[in-house]
Amino acid sequence: MKFLVTGGAGYIGSTVVSALEDAGHQAVILDSLVTGRIEFTRGKIFYLGDIADRKILTQIFADHPDIFAVLHCAALIVVPESVEKPYEYYRENVAKSNEMFHILYTLGCQRIVFSSSAAIYDKAENFMVTEDSPLAPNSPYSRTKYMMEMILQDTSNAYNMRGIALRYFNPIGADPKMRSGMHVKEPSHVLGKLVDTALGKQDAFTVTGTNWPTRDGSGIRDYIHVWDLAQAHVKSLAEFDQVFERTGDPNINFIPINLGSGKGVTVFELVNAFERVYGKKINIRTAPPRPGDVAGAYANADRAKKLLGWETQLSIEDGIRTALEWGKIRESILHWD
Repeated sequence: MKFLVTGGAGYIGSTVVSALEDAGHQAVILDSLVTGRIEFTRGKIFYLGDIADRKILTQIFADHPDIFAVLHCAALIVVPESVEKPYEYYRENVAKSNEMFHILYTLGCQRIVFSSSAAIYDKAENFMVTEDSPLAPNSPYSRTKYMMEMILQDTSNAYNMRGIALRYFNPIGADPKMRSGMHVKEPSHVLGKLVDTALGKQDAFTVTGTNWPTRDGSGIRDYIHVWDLAQAHVKSLAEFDQVFERTGDPNINFIPINLGSGKGVTVFELVNAFERVYGKKINIRTAPPRPGDVAGAYANADRAKKLLGWETQLSIEDGIRTALEWGKIRESILHWD
């Protein structure tokens, strides 16, 4: 089967492309390379362009009329940056996605899988959230994901399309075959910063927020290996129609699905696991929460198991191990000016 992957030159998109190919499918990548990496497109079907460009989308579907479904991964994703640059985030994530969804409709595409985020959930009393938990995105980034879900749901209902929103928790690690991994020069996410600290690229790892109402005061997250995450995408795309059949409701056009391990891990616990895998202590300092930070949450992943037949297979230690491996070779694969 053939699938279009927007943002296929990014961290998650490139890993999904590899997983699709390993499963015998074919991926067509559309990426502007604003944050994606040309190195991840080598040997792939790749179109350089913007997701809201009707001309290039029309060309892609003319060249590949057998595209079965679209995976929409392209987005700006850095929470503190979104607080500083809300205009850019709403333009790139919301306005362009709205345009793209409508162009896809005019091109006859009826199946869209969307990369959403667990950041859209409200605070949960016990930190565990289901897909029906209250939503209260509290940063421009998370609000863009919430809006994109609403747009996809309304688009699906109005135009006889169907959408699946995969609500990611916290991806970690790299492709086990080292074809891709974290691709930004200065990672903003927690494991990337731990790796940079271990490799001497920064002098200490900063725990932002130590007074959250968790068991040790640090934020709680649900860390999921990016390769496990990719497998869920393969199932969502290849079994798209069956996913809707498994709901038992023929009238449903939109399904949100949590993708997480179902386990809550605090930042301090992640640091301890990292030190066990790395074999050494690392320097740690603490700081107040950053703009947009929250105490966190972890997934109830029952729906993913029921509708996708999916659950995580890899451990946090696996994620740390592959992230460290990737960190050591990353600069030999990716070249920054």
